[in-house]
Amino acid sequence: MKAFYSDHFVLPLPQGHRFPMQKYRMLRDGVAAELPRVSFEEAPYTTDGVLALAHHPLYIERVSHGLLSDKEQKAIGFPWTPQMVERSRRSSGATISACRAAFDSGVAVNLAGGTHHAYADHGEGFCIFNDAAIAARLMQAERRARRVAVIDLDVHQGNGTAAILANDDSVFTFSVHGQNNYPFAKETSDLDIALPDGVEDDEYLASLKEGLDTLFSRFAPDLLIYLAGADPHEGDRLGKMKLTLAGLAARDRMVFDRARERGLPVAVAMAGGYGKNIQDTVAVHLQTIAIASTYAGTAGLEQTASAE
Repeated sequence: MKAFYSDHFVLPLPQGHRFPMQKYRMLRDGVAAELPRVSFEEAPYTTDGVLALAHHPLYIERVSHGLLSDKEQKAIGFPWTPQMVERSRRSSGATISACRAAFDSGVAVNLAGGTHHAYADHGEGFCIFNDAAIAARLMQAERRARRVAVIDLDVHQGNGTAAILANDDSVFTFSVHGQNNYPFAKETSDLDIALPDGVEDDEYLASLKEGLDTLFSRFAPDLLIYLAGADPHEGDRLGKMKLTLAGLAARDRMVFDRARERGLPVAVAMAGGYGKNIQDTVAVHLQTIAIASTYAGTAGLEQTASAE
């Protein structure tokens, strides 16, 4: 299984910043130590033209040249730096590459990504470019997939993804998230399941099963993009849910099982994770990648869509 990384493009964040940038390098180190069959590739740079599949050209230009207002930059949550732009482009490139690789091996992963709060014309919530929306559109442009489903299991609703793809019947957006959590003004996905604070494994898994049943009864995708957030974990600072490590493993297996049943390739992005103990966040992400690796080679082989 291939894993695409961009952790060496580091944002120079101020001391005390709450975004756990170091988790990405810790995750790659953990995968290298524990999952020797996973191969690593550096995430490629995403060009303006590819970003424009999901983002307004003026927004891309303003981000690239540091022309966002202070208010816009504050909404993103990062100070502007050239490294921020480079990393955001590379992170989108990693999800694109994971999608392409998934058509060959069944499953591939971006060791970052899941930047689902980015809208077509602005960023927010630590998200600049929306990698899932970009990758979905590019797979269609490359005629690898006609129909794509984005399964977003980050604890926060994928508001940017829902907005960008709102009028696109060829991409199905499905989000399971905390009803009382950020973003407080939700968008409308094709399917939203909003759960209360304190939800535990059994309730979460039952809701996810129902949601997946609904997704596949309404939509027949050629590709799944799976945002496997670590922030529903009980130890997360921002999550407000109480899923255990075992519960999150069951979540991941449920998604991969549904994909395998249908012969669907899956590209996985890590999305959020803000553990009180950063090791807990890394453990959740590492577990997802370990589970994903057991499904590699079982789905999605050469499912390139025809030109018609």
